[in-house]
Amino acid sequence: MKKDLHPEIREVIFKDVSCDFAFKTLSTARAKETIKWEDGQEYPLIKVDISSASHPFYTGKQRLIDTEGRAEKFAKKYGRKSSTGAN
Repeated sequence: MKKDLHPEIREVIFKDVSCDFAFKTLSTARAKETIKWEDGQEYPLIKVDISSASHPFYTGKQRLIDTEGRAEKFAKKYGRKSSTGAN
């Protein structure tokens, strides 16, 4: 087998920043930060925006993050007026 062909698999912590939920698992992902875990050891930390603890499919709750719709966001971002008639 060739040397250095496969990435290193190690224990890392994934942390959901939206609800402060974290879990330890094996991964090949690189991390720039570390965190001290419940067992007292330091592990690489990978921050994620959403996990099973915050996703509406798994929680059964829809969280309203913003009140602006997709069309309004697009119009605001690209400087177009909404399609309500008056330009």
